[in-house]
Amino acid sequence: MHHFHDLPPSAFAHAAPNLSEPELRETAYEILVGACRSSGPKPLTFVLHSDSNRGDKRNSSPSLYRSLTVTASSEVKKKLGLKTTSSWRNRRAATTGELMRVQMRVTEVTDTRVRRAFLRVAAGQLGRRIESMVLPLELMQQLKCPDFPSEQEYEAWLRRNLKVLEAGLLLHPRLPLDKADINALNLQEIIHGGLEKPMDIGKDNESMHALRKVVMSLACRSFEGSVPDTCHWADGFPLNLRIYQTLLEACFDNHEETNVIEEVDEVLELIKTTWVILGMNEMLHNVCFSWTLFQRYVATGQVENDLLLASSNLLAEAAKDAKAMKDPFYSESLSYALNLMLTWAEERLLAYHDTFHDDNIESMQSVVCLAVSSAKILAGDISLECSRVRKEADISCTRVENYITSSLHAVFIQKLDPRNSKHVPGQQDKVFPSLSVLARDISELAFDEKAMFSPILKRWHPLAAGVAVATLHVCYGHELKQYVKSVTELTPDTVETLIAADKLEKDLVHIAVEDSIDSDDGGKSIIREMCPYEAEAVIINLVKSWIKNRVDRLEECVDRNLQEEVWIPRANKECFAPSALEILGIIDDSLEAFFLLPIPMHAVLLPELMFALDKSLQQYILKAKAGCGNRNTFIPIMPALTRCSAGSKFHGVFRKKEKSQVTQRMIFHLGTTNVDNSFGLPQFCVRINTMQRIGMGLKVLEKRTIARLGNYKSAKEDGMEKRLKFKLSKAAFVEGIRQLSEAMAYKVIFQDLGHVLWDGLYVGEVSSTRIEPFLEELNQCLKIILSTVHDRVITHVITDVMKASFDGLLLVLLAGGPARAFSLQDHVIIDEDFKLLTDLFWSNGKGLPADLIEKHSTSVKEVLPLFRKDTEDLTKIFTQLIMEMYNNSSNKSHFPLPTTSGQWSPREPNTLLRVLCHRNDETAAKFLKKNYNLPKKSKR
Repeated sequence: MHHFHDLPPSAFAHAAPNLSEPELRETAYEILVGACRSSGPKPLTFVLHSDSNRGDKRNSSPSLYRSLTVTASSEVKKKLGLKTTSSWRNRRAATTGELMRVQMRVTEVTDTRVRRAFLRVAAGQLGRRIESMVLPLELMQQLKCPDFPSEQEYEAWLRRNLKVLEAGLLLHPRLPLDKADINALNLQEIIHGGLEKPMDIGKDNESMHALRKVVMSLACRSFEGSVPDTCHWADGFPLNLRIYQTLLEACFDNHEETNVIEEVDEVLELIKTTWVILGMNEMLHNVCFSWTLFQRYVATGQVENDLLLASSNLLAEAAKDAKAMKDPFYSESLSYALNLMLTWAEERLLAYHDTFHDDNIESMQSVVCLAVSSAKILAGDISLECSRVRKEADISCTRVENYITSSLHAVFIQKLDPRNSKHVPGQQDKVFPSLSVLARDISELAFDEKAMFSPILKRWHPLAAGVAVATLHVCYGHELKQYVKSVTELTPDTVETLIAADKLEKDLVHIAVEDSIDSDDGGKSIIREMCPYEAEAVIINLVKSWIKNRVDRLEECVDRNLQEEVWIPRANKECFAPSALEILGIIDDSLEAFFLLPIPMHAVLLPELMFALDKSLQQYILKAKAGCGNRNTFIPIMPALTRCSAGSKFHGVFRKKEKSQVTQRMIFHLGTTNVDNSFGLPQFCVRINTMQRIGMGLKVLEKRTIARLGNYKSAKEDGMEKRLKFKLSKAAFVEGIRQLSEAMAYKVIFQDLGHVLWDGLYVGEVSSTRIEPFLEELNQCLKIILSTVHDRVITHVITDVMKASFDGLLLVLLAGGPARAFSLQDHVIIDEDFKLLTDLFWSNGKGLPADLIEKHSTSVKEVLPLFRKDTEDLTKIFTQLIMEMYNNSSNKSHFPLPTTSGQWSPREPNTLLRVLCHRNDETAAKFLKKNYNLPKKSKR
């Protein structure tokens, strides 16, 4: 609970420290009676001549003898918001004068004596204005010891009047005194003497003459703008305010100290007659009455809010004339009272959440009004009206904004302090209070603020709720910023905190926008002050960091597994690499862990995660097949073209710049390829199976991911399912299977079986170097492939082996080099051998489909008939093709050498040329000698 400073009983108590409360009441009562100038049943009236500062705003003839009757409800109460009470109970007072006497606790004896004194004054000075008299002096002149019940009472009365003169003329004069003023020094001496020893006052007493002389000389000092012949003895500040407060206290019920009497209108009418003596005006009246009501509200335990309301209403009225504060005569005195009220109000408003609650919220408006009005009056001299209005508005906004920010800061600090928090932490709360709990508390606080306090404060600040939420936004934002700096990884607590922060920010912005809907800028100025939390961006960045960590670990696993992988079939029943299963498992675990993250944007970030995982898996696939080679890696270098010459001997068979046949074969067998040694036939099979297993795993992962995504609307609306594909890995494993299968096929045919194909088939005598050895070893390789490769890709792999074997046969026939030569009769053997080769793959219907064999054997079947044609036909066809291709005339001595297209065909000149190069007859040799001057083959 907030501890407040004590409030003094009066803001003007220092005005008359030597006068007790009863003495002040009697003095005030004497001034009241004197101001009313009543000497009988009919009031004596007089005309006031006073300026605005000394005010004449009162009824012309207020009377102490006016009868009290039951009238309508008080206009003053209605205007100030004071409640109506049943104060018309059995009172003996029949007139306003009698009511004032009772209210001011003046005895009938004293009242009679005072009236008698004024009758004597009136008789002696008829027609003289009351403001031209010094009442204590006149009373001392008229009343003597016999007028009092006892000498002691008379002497006390004399001392009291001397103290009044001292207070009004020496301590608090209307005009400042010169320290060396002889009259002031003389009066001080007289007063001190009279206080120590009772004065001997008679009508013609010398002491009285001396007293009157110095009193009148001091009281009649004039100043610019003052009314001539006016005595200033009770209008100095703050004495006049203290006396006036004493009069105003008569407005309170003596029996119910929190109630203002119903006759307050008549009482105030009488009290205002004293303005001419006390130098009061409307503004001073409003401030003094406001203080009196305020002080009574505080002194009685702050239970009657209508007193506070009335006080604030009066002060607001006074604030309209705040420019009057430039008057140096009373600005200092009022400032003290106003500062007391302002301090009291601001002590409560700077922490209004501690001060006000459901039971007393209705008093908050009055407290704010009190503070703002005090501040406005204290702001002082404002010259131009337009500037005044603007400045007053600025004062209101600035003050209220300060209250809002201060109080909410205080509440926020309380909520940060565990001792002040209502939240009871669970075991899951590592930090108390957690920022997620704090966010919920602040959101609740903001809505409570909007509902309870902002409607009240909006009267002085148009964007009260906006200021409140902006303050809370800054407070929470500071804590959040510190928290985010400390966060290094994504945890459920972190996500919960950031989501709570994001929701809080949305709530605060919503309140600010709603509050600013009628403002000039639509609340943009408030929103600009609210530096975005960007909680969602922080979550996204943390998720991206989480994704990176997962992917980094996956990549490390990929590299480690590939280094350790041996690619052997016996690793498992399905003959694929265990590392692939582990990698797929890690990907599945990562996706599952991702969906377990308590974030609201799974659908948004999932494609990024899948792309990263996809790239890592793609790298596994690429590295798994790296070094396997391709078709061209294993096909041997074709030897130079030569011509046959049966039985002839020749030298310089090869061109000068070409490598020898032996060297070519050695290079091929010794490693022109960069194929990894780990790429044997079994390892190739395992790698192919691994690719296939990855492809199957990807389908499962994609289906599972879509299922995990569940009922996210964005997934369907944005075509999310199409984006949730492992596109890179899918393309990579398909290409991997193709490349591995092709590389394995050509490696088997040209490298593993090179000794029986390239080095053996048809080398020397065709009839004795036929295809059977090659078929036997090829069959063994096919058995290994069939027993190892997955059923879903076996057809693809065997087909590639078949294609490689067909290419191998054609390469032997067309580019077999000088070691091979075919006669026209050899075509029968070649046809039979090709039939044996295709039968191996057909395997009596158990192997490849016949149409597949037919499709891929087309090139062979097109080329083989060339070996059945005689040489003359071949040369004619070749010549015709060359002529068509190069537009050469027949009279030229040499034909252009056709380039090797790589596609063997009976319509391709290079294919026909190679058939002629390998034709073992004189006609072919002469044709080649004549047209190309090709070297002869070596003798067999």
